Amino acid sequence: MINPPLARCVALLTLGAALLTAPGCVPDRITLELRPRDPVLRETAVLTDAGTGPSSAKIALIDVRGLIFDAPTPGLIAFGPNPVDELVSRLQRAENDPRIRAVVLRINSPGGTVSGSDTMHREVRRFAKTSGKPVVACMGEVAASGGYYLALAADEIYAQPTTVTGSVGVIMQTFNFSDGMSRIGVSGRAVVSGPNKAIASPFEPAQERHYAILQAMVDEFYIRFRDIVETRREGLSADVLYAYTDGRIFSGEEAARVGLVDATGGVREAFDAAKRLAGVPAARLVQYHAEGGSPRSVYALADDRPEATPNLGAQPTGVTMNMLQLNLGAPGSPGTPGMPGAGFYYLWDPSIPLP
Repeated sequence: MINPPLARCVALLTLGAALLTAPGCVPDRITLELRPRDPVLRETAVLTDAGTGPSSAKIALIDVRGLIFDAPTPGLIAFGPNPVDELVSRLQRAENDPRIRAVVLRINSPGGTVSGSDTMHREVRRFAKTSGKPVVACMGEVAASGGYYLALAADEIYAQPTTVTGSVGVIMQTFNFSDGMSRIGVSGRAVVSGPNKAIASPFEPAQERHYAILQAMVDEFYIRFRDIVETRREGLSADVLYAYTDGRIFSGEEAARVGLVDATGGVREAFDAAKRLAGVPAARLVQYHAEGGSPRSVYALADDRPEATPNLGAQPTGVTMNMLQLNLGAPGSPGTPGMPGAGFYYLWDPSIPLP
């Protein structure tokens, strides 16, 4: 019997062979990455004001995208980077560079775990207080729930008019299989040290006292989220705070209208805001990225690699199969690839079956 890691390698090599023999799709090179990339961070200027040079002031562009949690990212062969570590390492570099005058935090995330989101939020606030450098959040396609929670750590927030944001709230998804199990003559019984040890076990009939405990925790985490909205977005009316923190999602345009973000705009507007807050008339916007590739424009992600970018209208010159980016669902995940198991989430995801 072939062990699972070897079977995965065989499957990927088979896929590579299929690509090589596919009519009209013959690349010159296939790269299989079995180990994480070089962790050394490089920087590339992606926006440059007229009259600036290597010694000019800089604004750091830091990306936070995908699901937020404090754990290594699941991968096909090996684990990928920890999203919290990725953010903190970039903040540390920005803090230690005297020419970095501010940070643009570009967020494209539906949220994640409660603790992961809270850790990122606190790290951004610590950076701003310790370094004295302003932070401007720039929302991408989605900055909802934990993504919005993170944006609240910034001094100013910009959202694209079409950004999906909001979803202020907490979810803990549970499942119960006891009824279905009983229909086929199967039952489960946990041996526990106390009446609440097997809380919300999916294999035993649901007990309301267990759900009362979980609901109290959900309420506690929700109050924390709501209090941060109220504290960081000063001047919100009671009606807006009540209506827009009930879990609903809304557009960036609507968020700007009611005061949940400062204005609509993209990364260029956030760059201008960062310069204004830092008191510099001109600067270079630099993006941190891993060694081995560099962004070609301000819209590139931090780990984009040239050989992975399609060259439309030309014969493909290479196919990169980055195994670390093939994220798989973790056991017990709430239906989202790469998420940790059961827990409390500041998360918006339409694919999650809500109770």
